[in-house]
Amino acid sequence: MYTRFCFTAVYCGRYQSCLVRSFVVHSLLRQSKDTSLSISPLCITRLYSSHQNTRNVFRKWRRKNGYDVALYGTAFALFTFAMSYAAVPLYRIYCQSTGKGGRATHVQNDEKVENMQPITNRQITVKFFADVNSQMAWNFKPTQTEVKVRPGETVLAFYTAKNPLGLPVNGIATYNVLPYEAGQYLNKIQCFCFEEQRLNPNEEVDLPIFFYFDPEYAKDPRLLDVDEVVLSYTFFEAKEGLKLPFIQSNTNSI
Repeated sequence: MYTRFCFTAVYCGRYQSCLVRSFVVHSLLRQSKDTSLSISPLCITRLYSSHQNTRNVFRKWRRKNGYDVALYGTAFALFTFAMSYAAVPLYRIYCQSTGKGGRATHVQNDEKVENMQPITNRQITVKFFADVNSQMAWNFKPTQTEVKVRPGETVLAFYTAKNPLGLPVNGIATYNVLPYEAGQYLNKIQCFCFEEQRLNPNEEVDLPIFFYFDPEYAKDPRLLDVDEVVLSYTFFEAKEGLKLPFIQSNTNSI
């Protein structure tokens, strides 16, 4: 009986919770009193020592894991903060290198625009949307909700931006075209995207977009049933000295 009690106490002291260990000790003392059995001091000492070791190990584990959680949390916060400023350049690099994201083309051939013939039997409805980053305080919206245009026909549209703050704010915009396949035929003659805009306190401006769809739009089999295109812009706050990277290619994306 004595040997069995001692083994149980040591086992529980190493592996079970404090409540179980306490229960075992009290049980041993009760049985020792009731049955006149003697409990070895060595057994109780080993139990107490094991209990203290367990608590020390747990404390070290808790301190170490608390430090790791704080370290990882801080690193994640810094990474998120850095990526918020890198989003615009990375987005442009991605669009320029892959052609995805509804990339439009900046027109430099004025002769092509002047001699272009509209496709009269095809009409496209362009819908405009606007958004701002959560850290951007501007009021930004399209002046018109939609326009109708034929491939090969130029169109002028506007967005309106206002700075309601009492200090100057620099902004920079990205754009997106849906469906993506339509983006390669959207040619911008003039656009405010990817160019830094500075608005003084309470200043409001109209931002123009002068564009057209290449006549080849009507010949693309992927777009035979696509008569609606979405053009959306998102403004971000631009920090002083922010420079967007530029990738050399045959056509310039804006």
